[in-house]
Amino acid sequence: MGFFDAINHVLNFLAPAAAVALGVALGAHFLKANRPLAQRFIARAAINFIVCTGVLLAGLVFFGRDGKMATYLAMVLACASVQWIVLGAWRR
Repeated sequence: MGFFDAINHVLNFLAPAAAVALGVALGAHFLKANRPLAQRFIARAAINFIVCTGVLLAGLVFFGRDGKMATYLAMVLACASVQWIVLGAWRR
């Protein structure tokens, strides 16, 4: 596998994490609470991306391959939970 093929595989592996992280952060921007703990959109998207990437890596290790629907479900649930915590919705 060449360098460009490896970069292509990594980018395709991280694409769902980026899409979910940006989608959840954008949705929270329109439905945001009064005082989120992470004020900036970029900060919330970065936190969500890191969590989503961690879940994808855990799914890759656990299942031995990527692209399993259980991993994607866990990624969405983890991202939504982190967004709930970051927005401080647990205080209400």
